[in-house]
Amino acid sequence: MTSLLNLSRGIDRLSEWVGKSVAWLVLAAVLISAVNAVIRKAFNMSSNGFLEIQWYLFAAVFLLAAGYTMLRGEHVKIDVVSGHFSKRTQIIIEAVCIVVFLFPFCINVIALVWPLVVKAYITGEMSSNAGGLIRWPVFALVPVGFALLMLQGVSELIKRIAFLKGLIDDPTRKRQTKTAEEELAEFVRAKAEGAAQ
Repeated sequence: MTSLLNLSRGIDRLSEWVGKSVAWLVLAAVLISAVNAVIRKAFNMSSNGFLEIQWYLFAAVFLLAAGYTMLRGEHVKIDVVSGHFSKRTQIIIEAVCIVVFLFPFCINVIALVWPLVVKAYITGEMSSNAGGLIRWPVFALVPVGFALLMLQGVSELIKRIAFLKGLIDDPTRKRQTKTAEEELAEFVRAKAEGAAQ
């Protein structure tokens, strides 16, 4: 079990790194949106490429950070029923749901989308909009994002089994005291101060 817990910690570190890295894509999307708006208003010009890259960046943030969101326990849960059970029963329910629902769902999405990614790459599929972007990179975000989510699911399953064996504390306990927005603001502030020095 020790090696599995080491694997879980490694997956958690990967999810943490991916989540914090893609947070910068939000800033990129905001800047692109602002520049596009200024150019459109000031020079009466625009490009569908600017609009599409914003969509691509949003898709990247949403899909690539899904594992990070799961790591932080921020996915929507409906605890109306399970909230009445003991912590041990709740953990068993979560472990079963990871195996029965999460893994098959991720595998099916990857299996269904992968042929579309390959086809778009081989054909060099472009957006049908004038000045639009190539499509395969944004299509590829789907299987990559679901693979990262499934990988985090493996980590969460390991932690739940370890908890049931009495090897670790409650893996569902919130570790952070600040909101995700507060942590992001502090992270951006620290990076800006570091760059200014």
